[in-house]
Amino acid sequence: MPPHYQERMQRVLDHIDRNPDADLSLDRLSDVAAFSKYHFHRQFSAIFGLSVHRYVQLVRMRRASYQLAFRDADGVTDIALDAGYEASDAFARAFRQNFGQSPSEFRTAPDWRSWLAALGPLTFARSKHLTNYSLQDVTITDFPATPVALMKHHGDPERIYATIQRFIGWRRATGLGKDITATFNIFHSDPRTTPPEAFRMDLCAASKGPVAPNDAGVEEGLIPAGPCAVLRVVGNSENLEAAALFLYREWLPQSGEEPRDFPLFCQRVRFYPDVPEPDSVTDLFLPIDQGARAVGGPGRIAT
Repeated sequence: MPPHYQERMQRVLDHIDRNPDADLSLDRLSDVAAFSKYHFHRQFSAIFGLSVHRYVQLVRMRRASYQLAFRDADGVTDIALDAGYEASDAFARAFRQNFGQSPSEFRTAPDWRSWLAALGPLTFARSKHLTNYSLQDVTITDFPATPVALMKHHGDPERIYATIQRFIGWRRATGLGKDITATFNIFHSDPRTTPPEAFRMDLCAASKGPVAPNDAGVEEGLIPAGPCAVLRVVGNSENLEAAALFLYREWLPQSGEEPRDFPLFCQRVRFYPDVPEPDSVTDLFLPIDQGARAVGGPGRIAT
């Protein structure tokens, strides 16, 4: 895709993500892209592999599914209105057509595998946006020792959303919601090279006290203190692969640093759907050897 086309199409995708309940007609979006209506529609379909109308529908359905699964306080009628449907029965039909479950069935027991498959075209379209990181985007920070309440996910990464749903439920019940304590993920496995059954990832909430015995499987953990290379990722909060590869393949060899004996981890700073996807913020941490750089050396910032 020529750079000027990529910039204009990315402007359209960001506009849709930031305004999912606004007028997203072909006329309006072609204005955002600064293309003629007919040229825009052809180009969008050729570049992203689906029509503008289908892309908008999937963006709205994705947000609705997050609200159903992770926002218990949001009623189905309100979610339907947010998705652009004036009647909840029309929304229910469209939701079932997309995901194979009614909204109430999805809220109670989501079929995450079918959900991921249905959103595949949206994921593919968004993968067309390439973020170019530079060495200057990486800083080094002294990360403080952080006790966490930890829920382990072990198994198929496609099931991670079920683990997230259980962890959110536990956090709410114990008063450790994301608005109260920081949220971290620890990545023990690379999904590109790890068999699904061996994949491991920890969901964590910062904790200031002991974790009480519970049936959810949450236990005490610790993210240890030490220097870390930090790369801030804006948008694409669910796909950190490009950022992780940049840290390992490009930044690390050129930095003169050595990795420390702790996995890559991240802090979720701003969440989708609390903020639009382009405005989500994730800090990705690569632990590095404590003796590799003198304290206060170039690029170091204090936390």
